Order: sequence, then C-alpha cells, then structure tokens
Amino acid sequence: MDALHRHGVDHIFGYPGGAILPIYDELHKAEARGWLKHILVRHEQGGTHAADAYARATGRVGVCFGTSGPGATNLVTGIATAQMDSVPMVVITGQVPRAAIGTDAFQETDIFGITLPIVKHSWVVRDPRDIGRIVAEAFLIAASGRPGPVLIDVPKDVGVEEFDYVPVEPGTAIPAGFRATPAPDAAAIEAALELIRQSSRPLLYVGGGAISAAAHEAIAAMAERFRLPVTTTLMGKGAFDEHHALSVGMLGMHGTAYANFAVTECDLLIAAGARFDDRVTGRLDSFAPRARVIHIDVDAAEVGKNRVPEVPVVADVKEALEALLAASAGEDSGGRTEAWLQRIESWKKHYPLVVPAPQGEIAPQEVVVALRELAPDAYYTTDVGQHQMWAAQFLRNPPRHWISSAGLGTMGFGMPAAMGVQMAFPDAQVICVAGDASILMNIQELGTLAQYGLPVKVVVLNNGWQGMVRQWQESFYEERYSNSEMTGGMPDFPALAEAFGVRGVRIERREDLQSKLAEALAHPGPVFVDVAVRRNENCYPMVPPGASNAQMVGLPSHPELAIDTQRQCSSCGATTASAHFFCPSCGAKL
Repeated sequence: MDALHRHGVDHIFGYPGGAILPIYDELHKAEARGWLKHILVRHEQGGTHAADAYARATGRVGVCFGTSGPGATNLVTGIATAQMDSVPMVVITGQVPRAAIGTDAFQETDIFGITLPIVKHSWVVRDPRDIGRIVAEAFLIAASGRPGPVLIDVPKDVGVEEFDYVPVEPGTAIPAGFRATPAPDAAAIEAALELIRQSSRPLLYVGGGAISAAAHEAIAAMAERFRLPVTTTLMGKGAFDEHHALSVGMLGMHGTAYANFAVTECDLLIAAGARFDDRVTGRLDSFAPRARVIHIDVDAAEVGKNRVPEVPVVADVKEALEALLAASAGEDSGGRTEAWLQRIESWKKHYPLVVPAPQGEIAPQEVVVALRELAPDAYYTTDVGQHQMWAAQFLRNPPRHWISSAGLGTMGFGMPAAMGVQMAFPDAQVICVAGDASILMNIQELGTLAQYGLPVKVVVLNNGWQGMVRQWQESFYEERYSNSEMTGGMPDFPALAEAFGVRGVRIERREDLQSKLAEALAHPGPVFVDVAVRRNENCYPMVPPGASNAQMVGLPSHPELAIDTQRQCSSCGATTASAHFFCPSCGAKL
C-alpha cells in the first residue's frame, strides 16, 4: 500500500476474496490514513474497465484488484481490452499460498500464465522484500513507451509475512532489458519533411498513440502549417478538433465518406500513432493505394507490420511532430494543398453524415445529436455496436473525452468505464452511450453508481436487437437473424435502475427527447435513460468486408448537388461525382 501511495495512486477499483484478504486488510488501514480510496465494483470485469477508463481520461496509470481463481479470470477481458487499446494499468491479484501453487488448491488458477499474451509484463511475488521494487517496475513499464497493462500476482502467505520493508521511489527501479523511448532520428525527420514538401494531396492519419502522447497541440500546429487534412481512427478521436475546417472526421468501416475517399486518393499518408488496423484499412492492398507513407509510432513492432512505409519514424508521436515543426520553422504549404482541400470540401457537401428525417420512431442518430447539443464538453464512454459508431460519427470530443473499447470491441465496457471517469473527475459531466444488448453485460454496476452516488448518465439506444449483429445478418447472411433479437426477456430498464437506487427515465416520443434528456443531465445523481429508437436503422456509411474504403454502401448524397456533378468512368462505366480524381469502383484515373 505504501508503494502504491508513493506512485500517486488515489483510486483503486476492486473486489475482495480469500487470497487477497491480507492486501485488503492493509487497504483498510491505508484508507483510514487518507492515502487513497477503494471503489467496490460488483464484478471484477467492471473493476478493470473502470481502471482502464480512469487511465484513458487522466493519462495516469489505472489500478484494480481481484482475488485468485474466478476473481482473477474475471479480470481477463478487461486486461485484454486495455492491452489492445494500449492503456496503462496495474492489475494486482491474490494467489494461493506459495506452497499450494501447482496443487490445484481451492480457487487456484495460473493467472500469470493465462495473461502472458495480453500484458506488457507480469510478476509472481515470491519474496515480500521484492514488493517495493516490483511495484516501481510495474508502474514504469505500464506507462512507458507504448502503454499497456501489467500484472502482479501476490500469494496469500506473502501478504502476511513480516519483513524489513525498504521503500522504492518511482522511477528508481529499472528492470533488466528496459529501453527508454528513442528520440526522433534527425535523418528520418528530414526525409519525412521532404515528402511533405513534395506532396499535393497529403492526409494526416491520427490514431490512439497521439492521445497517449498528448500530441493534440502538435497535430494542430502541423495541420495548420502545411494545410493538411486530418482524419482520426476510433482511438484517435479527440486528438484533433473535429469542428476545424481541416478535419475530415473518422475513417474506416463506419467512417465518413469524405475521410475514406481522401485516404483512397491521397498521395502522402502521414500515420501518427496509428497501426493500420483492419477496421480502418478495409482491404489492405487497396488502402491509400497511391500514397507514399510516413509512419510515426513509439512501438517499432508496429512500423511496417501491415504497411511498409517509405519513411519510418520510431519515436514518441508528440516528440516526432515537435521535431518536424522545429525543422520546418518558417515554412508553409506554399498553396500546394489548396486544390486538394477544395476537393475534400466538395466531398463533404456531396456525402454528408445524415440524420434521418424526423418521422415515425426516434432515430438513434437524433439521440446522439441531442446529446452533442446538450452536453458538448462531456466525457463520453460507449459500449460496442451500432450506438458506438453513431456516437463516433456525430460527437465532437476534446482530447481524452472519448473513451471506447476499439481494438477488442468489448460489450459491457461503457458503464463501468463511466464510473472510472467520474471517480477521476467528480465534478465533470460523464455520459455513457450504450445499446440495450451491451448494457446487460455489466448491468450490475448500477449498484456501484448507487453506492457512491456517481452522477453518471447512462443513455441506452434501445432497438431490441444486438444491433450491429442484426445489420450484418441483414447485409451478408440473407436476413437470417440467428439469436440477435433481444426483446424476449428484456427488463424494464427504468424499473431495474430504480430497484438499484438509480433514477430511471424512458423516452418514447420525439417531442419528449430534448426536454427529458436535459432533465436527466441536470439531475445531481446517476440516471438511466432508456430511449426507444427505430428497430431496423442501419449504421452507414459502411465498408463491406473485403472491399476498399472507397467502395462504401449506404452512401448519403446531397440531392441538390447530385444532378450536374456526375460523370461516367471510361474504364468500368460506373457513375460517380466529378469531385473524384479516381473512380471509387475500379480505381481508374478520371
């Protein structure tokens, strides 16, 4: 507990059990001293997601506890979520006594072995005298370079053994083989600048590494100096102001049409803290097919993994961008990108994000837009599915205000994540956008919201389906809706929330949407808002599996612009807007 306190830990999310009781006993004393606060979750998975989101929102290391056996295995999904999204987290588990390890003792699992593929590093504490050093190493490894989760497994008898404790200060324990983040290579920086100077259709492609590196100011400076349009991944939302004229929003499977067209037609792609994920690239061999690539990433293993760049820059994203800015002082775009920016502006007009006409049932996009208007500066967490994509499309988030499971796509992430953010920022507005299927994955955390009076607002877009599953079944499985409808057995969500001591609200009429949402957001305590939305609304645009990013389905179009701005591709005969350099169907030059 002293080691955690020395590393600035002020909140721990966890759930006790037999093997970790010695630690919880000392935790009781530490709380009495005012060192920190423990938040009792209702399921260990909720604890990992809360610690994860705490880290995403603050930039600090999140901490969670779990006991041995099922307590430890319940942590696995949350550890994998943090690992996939590069989130710094220290996970501390109890374990059976040292002498019982390997005997199939009660509640024994090899959590060290189980989690090896999904942690940066892990330890089993065999000697209590090592604890100070191990904690210091754990925090250093979790937060350095490419961040990620680490695990410390503490056998029960280690937790009760007396010894002479020697404190270890943060940053003083350097593990063997540890390598500090390299500084940007000067030759690589100059080579990258030369490609930028030669480009007339550049695109800055920003991922979660830019958020981890707090690089948003450097990204804005680069974009404005060289007049670079900016697109972000799901993890990169918030790294660049989406209100800015140079923003083209999110790219990828459910990205904006103009971002996907831009990446298909650009001649230079500057990837900053992005890993060329399959949900971003579509068919990899058709991703940015005409572009040279600059790839900036702190993790050398990511550079060249999916796309070999012309210029690799292995460094912290912020430091690399600042080096580019320093080396290009006094330069500007020279007007090279203006025609390109005009093309992109034309795409924005041709293919806008569309909120369906206000008729019939409430459209889910209407709910997200209403939230954006009522709470533009809130911290938003999401679960996973259609609602997540609509939130990503329509919300405009400041840095570290967008918190969503991207890599692993973990249903049930949103509400416990909101708990973690609210504990970090007790006076902030925190909103969880969820679906009726995903919210049930960790619905028990309503008890945590109630116990601690956390004023989280949970807004469920309730269409009675596993929405994204239904959309795929409709699109690719000939409308065979196998086990994706959720209406059977669906609880009365507002009544369930009230049973936990959380205010419950149901919205079914469009005329009530704004007023009831505003009332819920103004309530001083936690609120669960269940919004009945259109059952069969699909999330578009969408890049089908195996297609290039330019081959989207469900493309919106601006009817006033569509008539006199069409032309036919001479190669394949497809009709497309004249704003394109290349045919979205076959790639031929127009």
